[in-house]
Amino acid sequence: MGTTEPARTWVGPSAPERLRILRETKVIAIVGASDKPSRASYFVATYLLSSTKYRVYFVNPVVKTILGQPVYASLAELPETPDLVEVFRRHDDLPGVLEEAKAVGAKTIWLQLGSWHEGVAADAEAAGLNVVMDRCVKIEHARFHGGLHLAGFNTGVISSKRQVLA
Repeated sequence: MGTTEPARTWVGPSAPERLRILRETKVIAIVGASDKPSRASYFVATYLLSSTKYRVYFVNPVVKTILGQPVYASLAELPETPDLVEVFRRHDDLPGVLEEAKAVGAKTIWLQLGSWHEGVAADAEAAGLNVVMDRCVKIEHARFHGGLHLAGFNTGVISSKRQVLA
């Protein structure tokens, strides 16, 4: 059999805390951004650029442009400090990304769906960063801004207001 993953003991921010993080965020850096439309990072980038007010930067040392935007080799090369670093990288790369995020003064490290690293969470929180793991920025943003129920997701948001469809 394969290796057994250690038990998940870290508890992430609640929905109101995630909403606060997204509301306080102005600049997002996507580390591990891809120019391949089949990749989750590309889909998320498309959504963030078209459906949000965030300033979005892409970080990938081997890609030159994504969606017509320049791509930077590292967080240190960005023209401004990201509030939120969204990470699409392999598990073993996560501690290094955290070190980069701390070095540039990011406020939040956000590990994409399927990405979980207890050590990174502990180190990030000890350094004063917000941490979100195993969640998608696009899904979370849509959840709080009324876009998910249309796709059949249970958003956990209960409202008496009828959604007005264009």
